[in-house]
Amino acid sequence: MTTPLNVAVHGAAGRMGQRVTAVTHADKDSTVVAALEHAASPAIGKDAGELAGLGKIDVPVTADIPEGVDVVIDFSVPEALVDLVKKCQQRKLPLVIATTGLSPGQKQVVEAAIVDIPVVWAPSMSQAVNVTMELTRLASRFLKNVPEGVDVEIIERHHRYKEDAPSGTALRFGEIVASEMGHSNHQHGREGRPGQRPRNEIGYHAVRVSDNVGEHTIIFGMLGETIELTVKGSTRDCYAYGALAAAKFVVNQQPGLYTMNDVLGLA
Repeated sequence: MTTPLNVAVHGAAGRMGQRVTAVTHADKDSTVVAALEHAASPAIGKDAGELAGLGKIDVPVTADIPEGVDVVIDFSVPEALVDLVKKCQQRKLPLVIATTGLSPGQKQVVEAAIVDIPVVWAPSMSQAVNVTMELTRLASRFLKNVPEGVDVEIIERHHRYKEDAPSGTALRFGEIVASEMGHSNHQHGREGRPGQRPRNEIGYHAVRVSDNVGEHTIIFGMLGETIELTVKGSTRDCYAYGALAAAKFVVNQQPGLYTMNDVLGLA
């Protein structure tokens, strides 16, 4: 019998942390052995299973990583992530990072850690989103030489509580388009009289409504025809399942930086 993967969930009291706890607890090959929050969190000492609506699983929320952890899954905020990365680096613990909105300095902390530990770092843990990114790459590659030019717009929708805009996922879609098509002007919204649309522009539009867990549409507009690639999440579990798949992958890797492409075999 295979030993279950011992998972620590960082940001366990948050909406995504709760779903990672639930999905991991239900997985026959994994178990939640630690639930982590900052020391001042009102969740400290509470049972992670009860927070996630599972009932008691005898895993109290703590501020420190206990012994016996194989891998850490992070769904938190950038400020909390920095401290976690340093702890994982010291403990040589594999890490899955799903937190977005990192500053350049915070990104440098992650980049310094991959010398010592394997890290899966992706703007979206959704498996469907990452496949759509590859479709976007292919579309960009094949359309880049269309004589009349291609207008690219990226529309993303998320819940009202999301703090960063555009989403890290939308920005990654834009990076893919830019790398394949050479579009260098990243335009975030429009108002007034911006004039004729430049041919090298990628437009971004962030919509924040209700409890939307995430939608992204990449529009390739040509004269007389349009291609739209749309990916939608119906529940937060899609991100939790992707994060757990990343955890199962990264625990067997050498120190370095990995993406969901590596996890899904798309690299």
